[in-house]
Amino acid sequence: MKTKQRRLPRRIREQLMIDAAVTAFSRSDYHTVRVEQIAEAAGTSKPTMYHYLGSKEGIFNACVRRESERLILALRTAAHDPSIPAGDDPLRRGIRAFFGFVVDNRESWTVLYRRAAAQGGPFAAEVTRARDRVLAEVTALITTCGGLPGAADSRDAELLARIAVSTADAFADWLLDHPEESPDTMADHVTALTWAHLEARTVTAGG
Repeated sequence: MKTKQRRLPRRIREQLMIDAAVTAFSRSDYHTVRVEQIAEAAGTSKPTMYHYLGSKEGIFNACVRRESERLILALRTAAHDPSIPAGDDPLRRGIRAFFGFVVDNRESWTVLYRRAAAQGGPFAAEVTRARDRVLAEVTALITTCGGLPGAADSRDAELLARIAVSTADAFADWLLDHPEESPDTMADHVTALTWAHLEARTVTAGG
């Protein structure tokens, strides 16, 4: 007697589709990737892909949303890890988690910061939303570290977060191209540059 194959829950099927889409978009330009190709890799059909995730644009946006959520979760988890000794720099932990995510999830990084940024247009809003959330997380980390000058705390924290995130973005490709480097050393560079900028601003304001 033939056993009927059990249907996967919708949530799991959708994640498998996004997994396949992230891989496809990381390996080829958005315009050259075909939905049929993604569906085949996910073990489903093109109509099912459209039913679950909408158009090709919707599939790509689903990739950006999910991978940005994973990145933010990595930052948040590392920064607020209760097992970390008191006094350890939460900004460094967060930046280290960022670089760790890049190294461990190259396909995700390619989709988030290469493919999505290059496309612009219909994906601009999703990319901006993802970046704003990362900036908010890093701003919170810098505020947690303390040491910001009085009434300018909020403004300076946001400025420093932008410096940290932009520097980390620039260093990420370097890290991937230089396996002799590590997330730890890159995190040291970014946090040192970020705090040095704060020190310079403080000296200037005090002078």
